[in-house]
This record gives sequence, structure tokens and C-alpha cells, in this order.
Amino acid sequence: MQEKIKEIAARVKELRDISDISVKEMAEKLTLPVDTYTRYENGEEDMPASILLEIAQNLNVDMSVLLTGEVPRMHVFSVTRKDKGISAERRKDYKYQNIAANFAHKKAEPFVVRVDPKPEGTPVSMNSHPGQEFDYVLEGTLKVTIHNNEIVLEEGDSIFFDSNYAHGMQAMGGKPAKFLAVIL
Repeated sequence: MQEKIKEIAARVKELRDISDISVKEMAEKLTLPVDTYTRYENGEEDMPASILLEIAQNLNVDMSVLLTGEVPRMHVFSVTRKDKGISAERRKDYKYQNIAANFAHKKAEPFVVRVDPKPEGTPVSMNSHPGQEFDYVLEGTLKVTIHNNEIVLEEGDSIFFDSNYAHGMQAMGGKPAKFLAVIL
């Protein structure tokens, strides 16, 4: 995994350089401290999916370019078979699969996300990113924490929210939870 982190970081750095955006400018666009952004770009720390999405938007490229180094080529449709999405394990608490990586000019980024259970009392890992997010629970029970609210979602339940607000997910009941996340 460390090698993949370094490959993604190198692509981000190269595209940022080509776009003539300084490290400081990019950090400001992402509302991150410069030292945090520098650690991401040097491959010293894993970038959250939300940060990768923001970087892709700022660099005017598809997120899959950052993840795979390839430009998506599908324009009419793109099929992703079960469990064959592009692995994008961008946060240690979640395992992401990008399920539309090959479709060009997407208006949203869809992922299948797996959250493993944590010991009782473990704090929720929170993040935020520009835009909106739609989550639909495929398996298990998921507790969503957003803007001082805790919402428990069961299989078949969904939530749509402003992802600018800090949010986090936890698997409940001692079992993993799997959900479809669409970031707009």
C-alpha cells in the first residue's frame, strides 16, 4: 500500500507543477496547513478520498487519473463488476472501491465503502469536503455522525447531506458495514 500512496502522491505533485500551482496555493485551496499538504504530496501520509477529490477538481482532472495514472475513456457507459472497482483505500478507517473510474467527465464520484467495526468507545474519525454526499447502506448497520447528530442506518436506509459539515461513519453491532457513497 505504501508504494501506491507514493505513486498517487507523485502524480499529484506532477500535475500540480504542470498546472503552475504552488504548494502553498494548493494547501490554501484545500484549507489545509502547508505541512499537512506537503506530507500528502511527499507520500509520507495517506490522502483521504475527500482531499483527492478536491485536488482532482482543482487540477481539472478526473480523480481516477490521480488513482491510476490513466485517463478515463468511456463516454456512453462504464460497467464495474462486483468487487472489481479500483481500490482507493484513502482513509485507514474505510476501504473504498471507485466503481466508475473508467467513465470520463463524471459529475459525481461513486464508491462502495466498507467500514470495519471498532471497539466500543472508539471515537468516530471525522472529515469534510466540498459538495454533497449520498450514502445508501448495502450491508450491516452504520452510525453516521454529522453536525452534532448521530443517525443509525440499517440495510436499505440512505442519507443525503451537505458534506461541508464534518461527518464520519461507524459500523455497529460488531459487524462490518458496506455502503454506496456518491460524492457530488
